[in-house]
Amino acid sequence: MSGGPDAAEHFAPLRRELIGLAYRMTGSLATAEDIAQEAFLRWNAADRARIELPRAWLLKATARLSLDHLKSARHRRESYVGPWLPEPLLVTEEAPQQSAHERAQDISVAFLLTLQRLSPAERAVFILHDLFETPFAEIAALLQRSEAACRQLASRARTHLGEPEPRQSVTDEEARRIARAFMDAARDGQEDALRTLLAKDVVLHTDGGGIRPAARNLIFGADKVGRFFAGLSRKVPPPSALLHLGRLNGLPGFVTLEADGLPQATTLEIVEGRIVAVYVMRNPEKLGTLRACLPG
Repeated sequence: MSGGPDAAEHFAPLRRELIGLAYRMTGSLATAEDIAQEAFLRWNAADRARIELPRAWLLKATARLSLDHLKSARHRRESYVGPWLPEPLLVTEEAPQQSAHERAQDISVAFLLTLQRLSPAERAVFILHDLFETPFAEIAALLQRSEAACRQLASRARTHLGEPEPRQSVTDEEARRIARAFMDAARDGQEDALRTLLAKDVVLHTDGGGIRPAARNLIFGADKVGRFFAGLSRKVPPPSALLHLGRLNGLPGFVTLEADGLPQATTLEIVEGRIVAVYVMRNPEKLGTLRACLPG
């Protein structure tokens, strides 16, 4: 038996979870949504009467599609211009996260970047097992490897990821305050104000994807990051509008409409009241989904 009304009924409650899996695998929300849709099409065409565990079947289908995408995108990633950042995610009640698992809620840019440094197989095993509680036996069948090999992949992934950093309890009010202060200081080129906000060892990541101007390398240290934004303010007209001030990937951030008419997303990682990382997304190919979520 395939097709039928129960296909959508079983799929709908799992859609957010499947998008969350594919987003962590690929770093792209747009791609994750496409993968979830393809998983539904496969689910709709399957003989569902013989599938005892729909969630497990759909998780494995989504992981398989994500792995296929990563293989086809490997060359594009290797030839990417400048630092690569995951597609920014506007955190709302509908955000793709699995609330049942604390670690799975971690969609911070730093965590996603670390996931992307794992091999596709390590990433798949870690996400499926540690975040979505899929048994190793099922993962082994998906990857066509032994359970022992999958356990080794998971162990290597955990070693690469290390222990998660303790969560910083930044309230929404404090997040908006720091994000607004950073935005104003960067826009006006106020180096002194920036240095009061930035940690000494802050790191700046800018992703233009070779499409819009951006720093080709990471910039380290409060002095260099402060000078970078001060110099930028003298060369580039200020944003024409603030589109969003709040949370991006669970962290303080904001989205602006730049002078070139395109949006830009800035996400801030904060530890003990200081900004330790700045992630600036300028690649328009990674901002379409975010802009569609914003009012106006």
